[in-house]
Amino acid sequence: MSDRLDELERRIDELRAGVRRAMRARDGGAARGLRAELRAAERAWDALVGGEQPEEPATRTAPLVTVREQVHQGLRLLGATAQPRLVVAVSEAFLGGTIRSAQLTSLRRDEERSFRSAPYGRPYYLCAALTDRLSPARGLLTLSAWPLERRVVGPLSPRVDFLTCAIAVAGREQGDPRAARLLLRMARNIPGATDGSLGPPDPDRVIAAARAELAVHAPRDTRDRAELARRAARQLDDVARLFGAATLSTIKKEYAT
Repeated sequence: MSDRLDELERRIDELRAGVRRAMRARDGGAARGLRAELRAAERAWDALVGGEQPEEPATRTAPLVTVREQVHQGLRLLGATAQPRLVVAVSEAFLGGTIRSAQLTSLRRDEERSFRSAPYGRPYYLCAALTDRLSPARGLLTLSAWPLERRVVGPLSPRVDFLTCAIAVAGREQGDPRAARLLLRMARNIPGATDGSLGPPDPDRVIAAARAELAVHAPRDTRDRAELARRAARQLDDVARLFGAATLSTIKKEYAT
């Protein structure tokens, strides 16, 4: 009984700390979920102290890291804009993540609503990359804390970002089989990154091949992104700089013709 009480008390302390973090970040949804878990853990503690047997689910609760924070961690690991399925795979392989792609469907809209109701009330926002029309790119997630040059995408940007992500994945410890499978899938899309065998690729070889291709594409992509970032800074308000222009009205005539 003493061990079980100790476990519950540790869990209660963790949940209280998690609620405080969520409140500081003004993440109401996460705070509500953590408070519900906290109440369940406290009921289990009361039942155990009273000589009752608490229900097992009361102490087998969901992880403290929210879906939003898991996506944030995944993007930071990758270091570039990425598709949701890649973020999910990286989170599972390296960060112990539990997110599912379906959970990300409305995430960007929720982030925009939060920003509009309390601008800059959170330390970061999950948002879409901006296209050359300064509209939100479908299926590309990015972080508000990154400079505009990293959050806009030109013609070569998807390839440059993929290579950047591949380097980040190859640079991590490949102890988890999911990490090895992810690296193999990425390496197959980089010329010279594999030796043609069915086994896991050499991470150093993947990094070298990705950097070699980056050397070809990066200079042009950097120029394109710098120009897009200047346009976005001139033409967009705070909301649109993070979540994209809703219409083409922000585009100057010389870019529309």
